[in-house]
Amino acid sequence: MAGRAAKPPRFYFNLRSPYNFFALGDLERDHPELLDRLEWRPFWEPDETSARLLAQAGGQFPYTPMTRAKQFYILRDVRRLAADRGLALTWPTDRSPWWEPAHLTWFLADDAGLGRQWVARAGRARWLEGRDLCDPATVAELAAEVGLDAAAVAAATEDPGLRERGVRALLDVHRDGVFGVPYFIHGSEPYWGLDRVAEFAASFADRGPRLPGVPAGQPAEDGLAAVGAGRTTDMSHAGGCG
Repeated sequence: MAGRAAKPPRFYFNLRSPYNFFALGDLERDHPELLDRLEWRPFWEPDETSARLLAQAGGQFPYTPMTRAKQFYILRDVRRLAADRGLALTWPTDRSPWWEPAHLTWFLADDAGLGRQWVARAGRARWLEGRDLCDPATVAELAAEVGLDAAAVAAATEDPGLRERGVRALLDVHRDGVFGVPYFIHGSEPYWGLDRVAEFAASFADRGPRLPGVPAGQPAEDGLAAVGAGRTTDMSHAGGCG
């Protein structure tokens, strides 16, 4: 009896997280050859409709309230990490967090072969331009810039098919035990956080031909209110996820 095919390496990403934004930038800089080998999977805080559908499907989202002390730490940590990368971040204001518009749009982008472009454009918009990814009009405008149909994007949250795909994606989050981003899985090994990007990349050298740029054996307070506004989850740690 033939064994089950191995799952492809997975990258759980989130358009809210500064750590995810940094991790993707680090991969593009240091290990661009990996990006097309990964199965990209979205991770986001579901709205009431998605949460209800997820519960009906037998899944749940890992909510954990973030402490005020941790919010202060993340604010300082992100500033340090941005400075290390030569980035001048803007701090977005999530006054009415609603992550479905941006993340359901990713399915449309992926269908069009523009998934990576959408994640990159949304990340730049949020962290370098201060755009509001919780505003459907902003999402439609940004999506049109990468070649998506603005009308389809504007209707994404009302599309039952996209809602169903979103629930399946959130079930994958549940089944894979993902609790924060960036989160990578290679084989049976999980790698959580910005400080695990090099180790994740190095894991490919242990399983086949060495990849370019991965040496063998290499392991590899105004703003606070804006970042912490609305319901939040404890998806951040020092050098890790957010």
